[in-house]
Amino acid sequence: MKIDYELITTAGNLLRITAYGTENLPNQKFIIAVHGFKGFKDWGFFPYVGNYFSDSGYFVITFNFSHNGIGENPTEFTELEKFAENTFTLEVNELIELISAIKNGFFGDVENPKIGLIGHSRGGAISLLSAFHSNNVDALVTWSSISKFDRYTERQKKEWNEKGFLEVINSRTKQIMKLNKSLLEDISRNSGDYLNLKNAAGSISIPWLIVHGENDLAVKAEEGRKLFEWSDKNKTEFVLIPKTGHTFDVVHPMQNVPKAFEQVISVTGKFFEQNL
Repeated sequence: MKIDYELITTAGNLLRITAYGTENLPNQKFIIAVHGFKGFKDWGFFPYVGNYFSDSGYFVITFNFSHNGIGENPTEFTELEKFAENTFTLEVNELIELISAIKNGFFGDVENPKIGLIGHSRGGAISLLSAFHSNNVDALVTWSSISKFDRYTERQKKEWNEKGFLEVINSRTKQIMKLNKSLLEDISRNSGDYLNLKNAAGSISIPWLIVHGENDLAVKAEEGRKLFEWSDKNKTEFVLIPKTGHTFDVVHPMQNVPKAFEQVISVTGKFFEQNL
C-alpha cells in the first residue's frame, strides 16, 4: 500500500512524503530513498525503488526536501524561490528529522526499527552526513555520490558573490534556476565541520555500500573511489557498474528497467538483506 504524508519540520518547513509498503510496518525495517540536486521523489527510478523494496518486505519512504523546488505539482519545479534558498545543512537537518520521525512513531508504532538509507548523487553525501550525525542509521547505500560540496570554479564564485546568486540550467526542463549566496556561505562556513564528508566517511561504523557508474560524467567514478578510500574497509564495499552513467541509464519518466539499473538494485537488495 502507498500512502502520502506531510511532515512539518521544527523549522516550519514542509516535507512531502510518499511511503510504499505501509503494511510492512510490523517488520520494523525502513528504507529512506534520498534524491539529489534537481531531483525529487517522483523522478525516474524513485517510485520503482519504492515498489521494489516494499515488495521485499520493507517500509520505503521517498520524500522531497522542503527547498528542492517541487511544490504541489509532484513533477514540476514551481518553487524556484525556495530552490534558490536551499543549503546542504538544511537538507542534512531535514533528513535527520525524518529519521527521528520514524523512531518517534510518526508512521506508526515501532519498538526497534532498523533504518537504511539510499542516497543518489548529492543525496548520497547528505545521507552519509545524516548517518554520521544522527547515529540512528543501521545501513547506508550511496549511488553516484559526490565526495565534495565545493564544485564551483573561482570564476563562478566571483560572479556568485558579485550578483548574489548563481544561475544553473535544468537540462530536462530548460528552466534557469538560481542558487543564492546562502549555499556558497554554507560551504564556506561548514565544510570543515558539520559538512565534512571525509570525517563522516572515516568515522561511521555501519555497513556501507558505494555504487558508481563507470562512465558517470556528472560525478566521476573517482569520487566514489575517494569515499571508499576514506571509509572503514571492513564495513564498506565499492561496486563499479560498467558502461553506465550517473543515473544507470534510467531516464524520466522511467519507461523500462535498464540492465545497469538491474545490477544496481540487485546488489543493493542483497546488501540490505545482509545488513538490515
